[in-house]
Amino acid sequence: MQVRHKLIRFVRKSPREKLRSILYHLEETDWYWKIHRPEEVRTAYIIGLFGTGRWYINDLVRQNIGERARYFREENTAKFPIHPCPTSMIHSCHATLRYVSRGQKPPATTRRILEVVRSGFADLIFVYRHPLDSLLTNWVWWRIYLAHNLMIPGISTIFKNNDEFCAHLEQDFSDFQAFADGDPGFFADRPGPRFLSFQEFVEETELFTECATLALRLEDFTVDPIREFSKIVTAMSVDLDLSRLHLAPPNSKPYRYLAVKEKVPRFRDFINGLDAVTKGRIEKRGYEL
Repeated sequence: MQVRHKLIRFVRKSPREKLRSILYHLEETDWYWKIHRPEEVRTAYIIGLFGTGRWYINDLVRQNIGERARYFREENTAKFPIHPCPTSMIHSCHATLRYVSRGQKPPATTRRILEVVRSGFADLIFVYRHPLDSLLTNWVWWRIYLAHNLMIPGISTIFKNNDEFCAHLEQDFSDFQAFADGDPGFFADRPGPRFLSFQEFVEETELFTECATLALRLEDFTVDPIREFSKIVTAMSVDLDLSRLHLAPPNSKPYRYLAVKEKVPRFRDFINGLDAVTKGRIEKRGYEL
């Protein structure tokens, strides 16, 4: 009966509405791409680990990439589209390459993305940030989410200033340490996998930067958002007049960890106690400790 009603509604539409409806449903499936072969365009996958600024990149793309923005999809469901040929689609998600993690697409999905990237059908755009800034942001984010089921944009949403945040970190440092260690007990009240440990997070960052078509540091958008966004435009083969754009830098404060390091001795000890491999991976990305 439901199918019949849908068919009746479709028949009553004007020819233009029928065509728009057909194209819409075709775009949601791979069938669309069997009749639509965009020249010099590849599927774009925007990937970032949790707490690295991917939402900021998503907003830049949606608001400034022109006609291509109509093909943007934030992938929050378990089903993830992997197109076996070039498309105009832009898919964005959190994902990991080696470790299974709460809140991020599993390595099996990422491996499928890399297959189409290596085949020349797609590009992987990876955004990353100083891992210690991500660590602080992620700890606060997950605490708020687990306690209140709220998704916040960043630390500044909760704390009035850095002194207030540092006092909170000092008071609950054992909780922070558990999160940084990837302790499953941090998520004891919520079923599902644990989040990445800090060492795993840093390793995942290195793996992605080594295989991404384009790797972008969030901090560089703070310095010159137009210059960094132009790299995305080039990767997506979009014809865009950049001189007409006025892009805001990220809201997140870069290198917050330095101020925290000065005010919270145990956080400073945490950094000093990192193993040599993890320190080396961070410094290889051009970051200081």
